[in-house]
Amino acid sequence: MSVSNINKVIALLNSIETGDPEPATHYANKNQYTQHNLAVADGLQGFAELLQALPENTARVNVVRAFSDGDYVFTHTDYNFFGPKVGFDIFRFENGLIVEHWDNLTEKASAKNPSGHTQTDGSTETTDRDKTAENKQRAASFIETILIGGHFDKISEFIDPGESNYIQHNPVIADGIDGLLAAIKHMAQQGITMAYKKNHKVLGEGNFTLGISEGEFAGDHVAYYDLLRFDNNKIVEHWGAIETIPPKSEWRNSNGKFEKL
Repeated sequence: MSVSNINKVIALLNSIETGDPEPATHYANKNQYTQHNLAVADGLQGFAELLQALPENTARVNVVRAFSDGDYVFTHTDYNFFGPKVGFDIFRFENGLIVEHWDNLTEKASAKNPSGHTQTDGSTETTDRDKTAENKQRAASFIETILIGGHFDKISEFIDPGESNYIQHNPVIADGIDGLLAAIKHMAQQGITMAYKKNHKVLGEGNFTLGISEGEFAGDHVAYYDLLRFDNNKIVEHWGAIETIPPKSEWRNSNGKFEKL
């Protein structure tokens, strides 16, 4: 039976917990596996070395959401991976095999956010596949206009006012436009800067899009991954992960965090 690219990725991610070598053997290209996690050496050997370094019986993997966009599969996963984490993985396929991987991981919060949400709960159903291109364009425009451009006076073009119209899964931000703007104001008062500098790619399937961006947070060079759910051309739900990019002297590979996206 034919195995979908999504199921190949889920099997590979689950092998982190089970230790099963078969998914990497069957679903990844052993001669071409480019790694963009800067803490991991290149190739499948680097992936194997990472798994060997995990403390025994500590890894946990729960793929909450998985999507396909052309040659790419992207996932949203609840991990115990050198500690509790939540993150996104992106895999690129060629001829049915995984040849490239990017990710962004953040620490898992110990409590729900001010509106009672976790970093992974919420809607999981993929709908409106005929609107994929439209939603990807809207996501790119939101990132450029609001997150990079800072034109918050235009935010209602992307998110309807009202707490119930925008569900937020950031651990410290409440629902609604007001919750988002209040958090930004609070950070500014604390001298914490959050700056989006460049959007590298938007992936999507139906009502879900994933924006991969670069910027600064609290003085650190970071990668921003933002998963957005759309309904009737408006953003109605957000999940995210911010990861600090280490200096080049600490990289385990030379492929870069965003290259070739």
